[in-house]
Amino acid sequence: MDRSPARELFIYYRIASSQARAAHGVVTAFQARLCARHPGLSARLLRRPEEHLGQQTWMEIYAHTATRGIDDALAADIEREAAALAALLQGTRHVEVFVACAS
Repeated sequence: MDRSPARELFIYYRIASSQARAAHGVVTAFQARLCARHPGLSARLLRRPEEHLGQQTWMEIYAHTATRGIDDALAADIEREAAALAALLQGTRHVEVFVACAS
């Protein structure tokens, strides 16, 4: 049995404040599709409270409760869906992988 900790994804990027409404619609739509296709997937969208030079920093967080976390296939599916956001990005999406600390 695999005892490795479950992987979670933290993806951050910048959006022009003027495009926030459009970007929010795009992200919430693709996160809903992902959750429908992958039962047990938890998807969140956060943003920093402050803006800088007309931009907002956003973060998507993904965890999967029914499996050992986000595997490579699911991560690839997330990135395929996120391609719909490309025209609204100010720079690149940065993907970070974290696991829970051992207790």
